[in-house]
Amino acid sequence: ISFAFFFHSSISHRFIAKPCALGLKVQANGPQKAQPNAILEKVFTAITKHPDEKRLEGLSKQLDWDVRSIQRWFRQRRNQEKPSTLTKFCESMWRFTFYLYIFTYGVRFLKKTPWLWNTRQCWNGYPYQPLMPDLHYYYIVELSFYWSLMFSQFIDIKRKDFGIMFTHHIVTVTLITFSYVTNLTRVGTLTLCLHDAADVVLEAAKMANYCKCQKLSDLLFLTFAIVFIVSRLGIYPLWILNTTLFELYEALGNFPALWVFNVLLVILQILHCFWSYLIIKAAYKAISKGKVAKDDRSDIESSSDEEETVPRSKTPHSTITTNGTGGANGTNGYLTGGTCSEEH
Repeated sequence: ISFAFFFHSSISHRFIAKPCALGLKVQANGPQKAQPNAILEKVFTAITKHPDEKRLEGLSKQLDWDVRSIQRWFRQRRNQEKPSTLTKFCESMWRFTFYLYIFTYGVRFLKKTPWLWNTRQCWNGYPYQPLMPDLHYYYIVELSFYWSLMFSQFIDIKRKDFGIMFTHHIVTVTLITFSYVTNLTRVGTLTLCLHDAADVVLEAAKMANYCKCQKLSDLLFLTFAIVFIVSRLGIYPLWILNTTLFELYEALGNFPALWVFNVLLVILQILHCFWSYLIIKAAYKAISKGKVAKDDRSDIESSSDEEETVPRSKTPHSTITTNGTGGANGTNGYLTGGTCSEEH
């Protein structure tokens, strides 16, 4: 099923998300490319993508470019391999569609169960609880999706919190698998549905941002912040952790699976706290500055079209050509602190 998600994702990108993005006038062009330069390319691919001050000075003398122009080249070179806004929109639309579907399915399924309203029902008759077809389907689809996310993370948009997200996916897959094997599926369905609620709003906020609907994007992001904090820092510990740490122990006593399950759930809560810090910081900027500032999970280094387009020679009256290359279209230098592109 995980491979089916990969296949469906590519089909969705090409035939559904892309036409929608173009209809909404999402930019299809990627980051501006750096001009070809054999010397800088060799340094970039073989030595470092982030040259230090000493190396920048050496390259400046070798190419007769000023340091800022070389910084600008490396910045463009790093950015040019990153995805376009169109690609990011398609990814968010695919995830939004899945989260909306599975969250709706989860709510409809849980409305019919007694453990939604009374978490102690999660432990009645355990471990001899029947595995209902709807519950089995819910688990298999969620598990397959998170498996696909864990693998696709290596080929999808790279973000600054790659390590944290990878840890999250491992913990999530382990939790889903462990709870399925040990038949702790009732509380597992509550956990899955609770986590999907905020993800729906987040992906909607991203799509609005890529469409340059700033006010809608800000509103959705603030809504996401509220839903995330309430669900992950409020409902999750008071509802999920309370029943697994206390009600489960009272009902069944001590057994090894209880501790393994709770350790994984607590690790998940630690990740919730870390992300809540980032979200609160971004929400504070949104309120204080009137719009959502660049998120700490932004995946593309920012650029500005206001920079000059030709590298300035240290010799003011000449246009330099090195190894058959001339001036470059520029972005703000890596160390110059230019205006940040905004992404939730």
